[in-house]
Amino acid sequence: MFIDTHLHEKKYSGDSFISLEEIVERARFLGLNGVCITDHESNEIKEEADELSRKLNFLIITGAEILTFEGDMTVFGLKELPKEKLHATELIAQVKAAGGVAICAHPYRKNNRGMGDYIRELDLVWGIETFNGSTPEQYNLQAYELARELGVPALGGSDAHRLEQVGKFATWLPNWVRDEASFIQAVRAGLAYPAIKVGNSYETYTGSNKMRVGNSCSVFA
Repeated sequence: MFIDTHLHEKKYSGDSFISLEEIVERARFLGLNGVCITDHESNEIKEEADELSRKLNFLIITGAEILTFEGDMTVFGLKELPKEKLHATELIAQVKAAGGVAICAHPYRKNNRGMGDYIRELDLVWGIETFNGSTPEQYNLQAYELARELGVPALGGSDAHRLEQVGKFATWLPNWVRDEASFIQAVRAGLAYPAIKVGNSYETYTGSNKMRVGNSCSVFA
């Protein structure tokens, strides 16, 4: 299955222009199996997202994008978000205690919000967002190589703030992912692979080539 793991909804991300309903409609049209709403410093959309998910029988996971002193991380499984800006190590400790995961977002984007090489200094890295729809290709590839170097899952997400951006990149996850808990389980198990929209379908990125996976998992080349 393919999930866009980084999206912003306009109610709680002031820089977004798309509603939850628009995100889901577009994602379903593109053939995605789910989306993750990761608003800036907010998970307040969760109740609304859960209700819409049940109504449409479409997976919607609510996380949040948190800006630390070192850069952005998308977090999942953390019910109480930090009230003040903190260091990445502090956020990671909170997420670990909650049984969640934190993903280093767009690490090499040149907007002072990516962690870059600092990621190597972290004691715990659950995953790196290697394909981000708002980041130039060269920096996405740099992030991908870092994930390979560290041996951690590489994820893909559109980072969409506008409708046409939804689904530009996604993440392959096993078919048993059905909610936030199983999403976290899959990422912790390393069962997450970046995917690119190619024509009318998604393909995992394997470094030297792209490979259509359908319902099976493609490992990195």
